[in-house]
Amino acid sequence: MGAKRDYYEVLGVAKDADEATIKKAFKRLAIKYHPDRNHEEGAEKKFQEINEAYQVLSDPQKRAAYDQFGFEGMNGGQASGGNPFGQGDFGDIFGDIFGDIFGGGRSRQQGPRVVPGRDMRVRINLTLEEAVKGIKKQIKIKTLVKCKKCGGSGAASGGHVETCPHCHGSGHVYVRQGFMNFEQTCPHCGGTGRTIVNPCPECRGQGRVEDTRTLTVDIPAGVDSGDRIRLQGEGEAGLNGAPSGDLYVLIEVAPHKIFTRDGNDLLCEVPISFTTAALGGVVEVPTLDGKVNLTVKSETQSGTVMRLKGQGVRSIHSQERGNLYCKLIVETPVKLTSKQKNLLREFEASLNADSDHGELSKHKPKSNDFLGSIKQFFTDLKG
Repeated sequence: MGAKRDYYEVLGVAKDADEATIKKAFKRLAIKYHPDRNHEEGAEKKFQEINEAYQVLSDPQKRAAYDQFGFEGMNGGQASGGNPFGQGDFGDIFGDIFGDIFGGGRSRQQGPRVVPGRDMRVRINLTLEEAVKGIKKQIKIKTLVKCKKCGGSGAASGGHVETCPHCHGSGHVYVRQGFMNFEQTCPHCGGTGRTIVNPCPECRGQGRVEDTRTLTVDIPAGVDSGDRIRLQGEGEAGLNGAPSGDLYVLIEVAPHKIFTRDGNDLLCEVPISFTTAALGGVVEVPTLDGKVNLTVKSETQSGTVMRLKGQGVRSIHSQERGNLYCKLIVETPVKLTSKQKNLLREFEASLNADSDHGELSKHKPKSNDFLGSIKQFFTDLKG
């Protein structure tokens, strides 16, 4: 036989092809050249070449060695024909992909089929306080549980389990149609590979029954919406004593009236009076641990954010705690009396009068900046 062809060339894929592309290429060529359907001369050798290339390129370690060292990195894989890796006949890998076609290939599943219970999901709604501090919650779930009468075996008292005589315990049978063999789940045992003599009347031989369970879930402090807690083995019971699935508890934290959560930080808006913003003062703000006093400096502008260190949420993964950020909102007085309105007008007039050379008031820095920007904007337009 001549020189070996590059494995990528054999499968007709690029060297950077992903696993799915390689697998698709192999399936297409394997169907075309499989000896059970292609009886042309050289088809079997062609299939062996395809199989050899796929065995290398579908294995990350072998592929890496081949990419770096070529055929020399295959540890004796240069022999022509046959299987270069001593891993059984060339039908094995074909059977692994197709599972039930052409025969010669071996099913991935050997022996009885184990049917574990399904995983389950349940959603728990928490308040922000519950999520931050942690809590124990009771939940009720309707699911399949192990039959108490037979202990999950599926057999009644005096009954017993036998190997299925139709599939001989494999859980599957082959049906031949023309030149192809199709694998099917054994219809007599449902793929379990066994039959029950005198099945349990409570579960009808299934080993599980439907019931409602009550569980206590320990919610750790610091969880947030989107987090999930896995309770291993608390899901649906498996068939005929097979392992149970898991239960996933999905966390949903309800919106809070005061705080908005951002990771481990909390945000809140604190309204302050016009007088407090201008003269400074102390305002009372809420935290998850109680009320604290916040000192506001004089001449504070609306929208100023102040930080209260360590008043946020404690991380679920460490003892580090976030911060509380208070956004100060200057509240405009409403429902003023005539006297109050006149006082404000006098106050506004005094601000405007107390200016340098009749220019903009020195008491309104933001207004000055804004009006100056407008003036420059129209000057630039004219220029």
